[in-house]
Amino acid sequence: MANLKSSTKDLRRSSVKRARNQSVKTSLKTYAKKVRKAVEEGDKAAAEAAMVVAQKQFDKAAQNGVIHKNRSASRKSSLARAVASME
Repeated sequence: MANLKSSTKDLRRSSVKRARNQSVKTSLKTYAKKVRKAVEEGDKAAAEAAMVVAQKQFDKAAQNGVIHKNRSASRKSSLARAVASME
C-alpha cells in the first residue's frame, strides 16, 4: 500500500485510466473485426462503411494517447489494404 497521500491518489487515478484505456482498446478490436468480417463476406459497401468508422476511432484513440500514433496508422493501413484488395 502507498505511504503518501499523493501516491494513493496516483494509484486510484492510474486504475481509472487503465480501465478506460482497456475499454477503448477492446472497442478498437471490435471495429477492426467488423471491417475484416465484411471483407471476408465480400460486401464492399459494408466494408467501406465499417472502415470509415474504424479509421475515426483509431485516430481518436491515438490522439488521446490510448495507443501510439504509429500503431494506429499501421492498423488503419492494413485494414485499408484489405478493403482495397476487394475486386
